[in-house]
Amino acid sequence: MKTVIFVTLLIGAAMAADDKTAPIESQVNEVGLEGNFKQSWTGNGIAVQEQGTLKNVGQKDEAQVIQGGASWTAPDGTPVQISWSADENGANIQGSHVPTPPPPQEIPAYIQRALEWAAAHPYNEEAELKKTY
Repeated sequence: MKTVIFVTLLIGAAMAADDKTAPIESQVNEVGLEGNFKQSWTGNGIAVQEQGTLKNVGQKDEAQVIQGGASWTAPDGTPVQISWSADENGANIQGSHVPTPPPPQEIPAYIQRALEWAAAHPYNEEAELKKTY
C-alpha cells in the first residue's frame, strides 16, 4: 500500500513540475461503505485510474486489494504506461519505463568446481574436533 501511494505521488510530482495550471478534463471519485473505491482523472494527456475493494470483510485476514494504472507522454515524446496492484502479499508495479534486472549470469567454472568439491567433501565437525595439532 505504501508503495502504491509513493508511486502515485511520484507520478503526480513528475507530471506537476511543468503543468501546474493544466486543467483536469474528467474526474471520478467514488467511495463505498464496504471499503471499496474507484478514482480516476485525466488532464493534459495524463490519465490515472485506480480501484480497490476490501477482501475477507469482517474477518481476521481482512485486506485491501488495489489495482491501478497511469499513462502519459514523456517530454521526449515517449509514451509511458505504468500499472500496479497491491494486496496483503505486497505491491506489484509494472511499466514501460520501470527497469528490470539483468538476466542471471553463468557461474564461473572455478566457482562451479569449488562447489562440486565442497559437495563431495562435506564438513565433519566431530572428526575436526578429534584432531590433535
